[in-house]
Formats: sequence, C-alpha cells, structure tokens
Amino acid sequence: KSMQAEELNAVWLTPHGLQGDRVWALIDRETDKVVSAKNPRKWPQMFDFRAAYIEPTCPERPLPPVRITLPDGHVVVSGKDDADETLSRCLERQVTLRSAAPQEPQLEEYWPDMEDLDRRDVVTDEAMPAGTFFDLAHVHLLTTATLAALQGAYPAGRFEVRRFRPNLMIRLDDPQPGFVENGWIDRVVAIGDEVRLRITGPCPRCVMTTLPQSDLPADPEILRTAARQNKAHVGVYADVSQAGLVRRGDALCLVE
Repeated sequence: KSMQAEELNAVWLTPHGLQGDRVWALIDRETDKVVSAKNPRKWPQMFDFRAAYIEPTCPERPLPPVRITLPDGHVVVSGKDDADETLSRCLERQVTLRSAAPQEPQLEEYWPDMEDLDRRDVVTDEAMPAGTFFDLAHVHLLTTATLAALQGAYPAGRFEVRRFRPNLMIRLDDPQPGFVENGWIDRVVAIGDEVRLRITGPCPRCVMTTLPQSDLPADPEILRTAARQNKAHVGVYADVSQAGLVRRGDALCLVE
C-alpha cells in the first residue's frame, strides 16, 4: 500500500478486488496505524519505493513473495528476516511489513490548505474497511475522458495516470466530454467475457495526487483543479459482482 506498483497486461479480479492488490502494508509500530502517503509530512518517501510480486499471481496458488525496491535501488523481499529492519532504517521510523490487516485499520490523512476542500491544513485519523488495506473500496476505475477534462481545465498540469493510481484505466473509443464515469454509478459494467463490476460511487481524491514521483513534480493545482471541476472526485469505485481474468485491451460496456 502507498508504494509505486506494477502495470500488468493481465490480472485476476476476485470478489475482493485485483488478486494481490494491497495485500501488504507497512504498520507504524508507534501508532499501529497503516503507513500511507496520505500523510506526506510523516511518510514523504513512499512514492520512492516500488513493490511487485516476484512472479505472476494465480488463483490456484498462494500469493508469491513481494519484492520491494528501495529508493537507493536495494531490494527487500517479504518474509526475509531483515525486511522490517531495512525498511525502518530507510524510512527513519519503526515499521512492520504485514500481510494481515487489523479488524479496525486506520491511517492518517493530511488535508492541505485548500479553499475547495472540506477540511484544511489538518491531519485526521481515517477508518478503513475492516480487515483490509483499502481506503474505501476494492476497485478504482478511471477513464481517459476524465483526465482530458481535467487537463483542459488546467493545461499546465500533468494529469498522468500514475498520479491517480487506478486499478483499471479505460480508454474510450468514442470520447465524450466531461466526467463520463459519474454516469456509471449504480450500474454494472462488463469487462471482457467474464468480469462484472458494480459501480458504487465516486472516488474522492487527496493530497497524494499532488505529490512528486519520479519525473512528475509536486503540483497542488492537480487536486485544486479536481476539487473545482468535480468535487475532488477522479474516477469511480466498484465492487466485483463476477470474478474473472481481465486483459489489456478487453472491451468494457454498460450492461445494467
């Protein structure tokens, strides 16, 4: 959770989201809260770490170990005796790498000082779904139309996919103006031959979208633009109604 992740050509969607997604997280030993880039004042380095499974996931097999690449290029593998010590030293705080979420998980979220947000310049404790490392829902979808709408409102910004970290990026063959997926809420979408997702609501965005990562600069106007244009919502959340395999290039359509 909160590190840079993998871009996949195919992935299994289970009733609990993408197989392997946010199964692992770091826990702050001092507070017992989930480590998250949502509080960049406390965890400013999270986007400098990259996590990937050492081999593809498969429903018929246990999840493979996770390989975490540190900012200096060194690698930590889950299950190794030195993992917690190495990660703690790198983050300069005592942390534990854990694959079992607590029943009442919490994280800390910093709300930047922006006039268009509900809270300003404050850190809050936020509850997460019981027994998971998700923020609010299992799957996050985003369309190219939404990125285009935001880009049009703030041409100087870089509204790249990696700022928003969706599970599934949807390219519309017949582009429509505006925030298209807002109209999908409470409907079912089919992806490929197997998967069905029920769209449950908009995805509220936070300070993470403004943070620097790799060659992307810090840019608070990214979040401010989303707040002004679409109530700080970018993309939609979904639950998995029917599991299956999703492949790059699969067609998506509304079925209900």
